[in-house]
Amino acid sequence: MGLPLEGVKVADFSWVGAGPRATKDLADMGATVIKIESRKRLDLGRLSPPFAGGGRDPDASVFFAITNTSKMGVTINLGDPRGIEVAKKLVAWADLVVENFSHGYMDRVGLGFDTLKAIKPDIIQVSVSVAGREGPLGPMRGYGNSAAALSGLAAQSGWPDRPPHMPPFAYGDVVAPMFATVAMLAALEHRRRTGEGQHIDISQVEPLVHVSADRFAAAQAGDTAKPGNRSARYAPHGAYPARGVDQWVAIAVRSDAEWAQLAEAAAIDDSRFATLDGRKANEDALDAALAEWTRVQDKHVLADRLAGIGIASEAVNDGRDVFTDPELIERGHYRAIDHDKLGRCDMPAPPLRFSDSEVRVGPPPNLGEHNHAIFVDLLGLSEAEMHDLVESGALA
Repeated sequence: MGLPLEGVKVADFSWVGAGPRATKDLADMGATVIKIESRKRLDLGRLSPPFAGGGRDPDASVFFAITNTSKMGVTINLGDPRGIEVAKKLVAWADLVVENFSHGYMDRVGLGFDTLKAIKPDIIQVSVSVAGREGPLGPMRGYGNSAAALSGLAAQSGWPDRPPHMPPFAYGDVVAPMFATVAMLAALEHRRRTGEGQHIDISQVEPLVHVSADRFAAAQAGDTAKPGNRSARYAPHGAYPARGVDQWVAIAVRSDAEWAQLAEAAAIDDSRFATLDGRKANEDALDAALAEWTRVQDKHVLADRLAGIGIASEAVNDGRDVFTDPELIERGHYRAIDHDKLGRCDMPAPPLRFSDSEVRVGPPPNLGEHNHAIFVDLLGLSEAEMHDLVESGALA
């Protein structure tokens, strides 16, 4: 079986999270992705913890590794005109050019879309930014958490009696790449049929609006309160303490009949909870009674027991649980790679399976690891040219 995107060529100028996450998907599915970096301005992903082996080795960042598997890597100083000329050679080679720099940067260094089209008329360029390239917020600089604030996600998250809740990671850097990947595949198909390239503008704010759409709909209907873990239609509905330190089990009851089953299992005999209206009117007492029962139970055993009688329930997995989850292991979600700084370690594979194709997970590139293979073997620079450009800082 072959790789589904084998033959697709990507010049990846992106950095940190949103761009690299999208190109990782392409690389893991077989595209040749060449990541362009610079020692003059290190990718912030390489400076992000945790680091293998202690210290702050830019080749040992686990964050960088996870978002850049299966890629090749070169160093080009985009502040040097000679470096730009080499970058243009990569554009001529590529099907896709991906970037998520601040507004106007690609134009300033001489790699704007008009220039790319002059080099290769059917090129596809993908730009990922917080609020898109067009519109009043186009020039703004920011990261995934900026998008969480702008999109309303932060204001609608958390608990009713607390301030807006910012996600503990840059959620926009995870959601936007999914849209970027779909857009890139669509643009490749469009080019195959028409011969036309195009510039794709991906906003992080807009995908977050998509994933929050139900809360916007509720607000339009007059329900502006933040629900926390509760539901307007189900009760109980939440995460309840389980045995151990910071262990939890999620439970959702969808009908009065289901509640009767759960009440019997938990030995809760309280007429206030017999109907949904009663449970909602006394939800604090309901949650307290249920928590009193769950807190002495093993979360996995309890979830299995409740699922066995038709109650929607599952253990709330922490990071260690997820890494050792037998279902994920059985599906081959984690793939072992070998890396000279990370050692032998597991990386998450693309969360999809093909019946007649494969996916791969290869190691991330060290900084400039493939300079010779790309500049000399692929682009045709002589050994002397490459040496001079490296020594002068153009390929650094």
